[in-house]
Amino acid sequence: MTELPGDLLYTEDHEWLRREDDGSVTIGITDHAQAALGDLVYVELPEVGLELDSGGDMAVVESVKAASDVFSPIAGIVEAVNEDLADDPEIINGDPYGNGWIVRLRPSEKIDEDALLSPNAYQDLLDAEDA
Repeated sequence: MTELPGDLLYTEDHEWLRREDDGSVTIGITDHAQAALGDLVYVELPEVGLELDSGGDMAVVESVKAASDVFSPIAGIVEAVNEDLADDPEIINGDPYGNGWIVRLRPSEKIDEDALLSPNAYQDLLDAEDA
């Protein structure tokens, strides 16, 4: 059983999001996702200022095994990207919920929390995938 931070919301595509005090939302991929991909070798980040649609492509993470799209769980404008990932994508492998964040968005609409998963619901998803 993976330990999941309780202050995050999750998606069925294995992204996480954290609401920040300033109203922005930080997004990354879960520990489960990075473990499934293996050692990351490249992260393609979006441009700051880009408007993203909920469910649309946000980034690409590439490992020695495969490349995987990262989807934006909410609609918003990219306020910041984790530039450290350009030189050291393995930060995600070591700290997916902290220094391994990918994008910070300014939401362009109210976040539909019913479309996202609580930590318990995400753990249930992981348990079902492993069954």
